[in-house]
Amino acid sequence: MATLTRDDITAALARLGQLAEERGQTLELILVGGAAMVLAYQARLSTRDVDIVIMAPRGAESQVRQLAKQIAAERDWPEDWLNDAAKGYMVGLSLGEVLIAVPGLKAYAPSVAQLLAMKLSAWRDDLDIADARCLLQVLVADGQDREMLWKSVEPYLVRGDELTAQYAFQDLWEALYGNH
Repeated sequence: MATLTRDDITAALARLGQLAEERGQTLELILVGGAAMVLAYQARLSTRDVDIVIMAPRGAESQVRQLAKQIAAERDWPEDWLNDAAKGYMVGLSLGEVLIAVPGLKAYAPSVAQLLAMKLSAWRDDLDIADARCLLQVLVADGQDREMLWKSVEPYLVRGDELTAQYAFQDLWEALYGNH
């Protein structure tokens, strides 16, 4: 398996909800990274994995990993198709729109500002740049100017990566909107 499409992600998360519900639980997740970009913004057609942060129930990490492994076996996917590797880029916790709500599972995106901060902090490759460009355009379309937008992103920046993120933001802004 090279990539997960919108349909793959929604079907797998629906299955995760079904398995959680069979155990009498409802999972609440925040989807970040590529999965959020695929589901919330249609910014790309697929992603390599589904990065999550588990909000509820507390202490469900091992159970979620176990259920994800079961789904991986059913679909012949890598065991780490669902993971929390991106949590190192989460500073604080914000809730954006609900991306998936099925029995046993509710999955949110983080706020657009937080997702943009994560992309600016990571700034690893062309995918991060393309994702950040998309998110910046979403925020500008919501009527935020450069200064307001930066102030909304700043609290979510990963400590130690603030300068990289600031330069990345400036480069993106100037590429899209000039020096205004």
